[in-house]
Amino acid sequence: MTVTVRAAVPDDADAVAAIWYAGWGDGHIGHVPEELVAVRTKESFWTRAADRIADTTVAVVGDEVAGFVMVVGDEVEQVYVSRDHRGSGVAGTLLSEAERQVKAHGHREAWLAVATGNARARRFYERSGWADGGAFDYPATVETGTLPVPCHRYVKQV
Repeated sequence: MTVTVRAAVPDDADAVAAIWYAGWGDGHIGHVPEELVAVRTKESFWTRAADRIADTTVAVVGDEVAGFVMVVGDEVEQVYVSRDHRGSGVAGTLLSEAERQVKAHGHREAWLAVATGNARARRFYERSGWADGGAFDYPATVETGTLPVPCHRYVKQV
């Protein structure tokens, strides 16, 4: 299986939204405040994916978008892989690309937030050389401002 990464284009928005919606539910339901779950409607992922194409890099297997990552400055904001491609190396490829982008933006350290209860993601980041920098409340953006979400800050020198 060959995985290629490239900058997302507007035509990728539907695939990104579908992967994001499914993956967000898997990693966040039961681990984030119910107020956040209530505003993360299916439709909201389609709107957010379209709005964030400029920050998005996709992983492609064959002709299918298998996952994506969003990087802004030194933060790796989103890392998601479709259920069909989990365990196939796509996530590692995306994370390596995110680390490369953070370094290219002139930063020596990358960081990301993981919902405290998302044990699967936390294990993945730790296996990938990221260190748990401790608990904090991530300010999730919602229409009315931000909502604090219990997370762990993971960091890695790049």
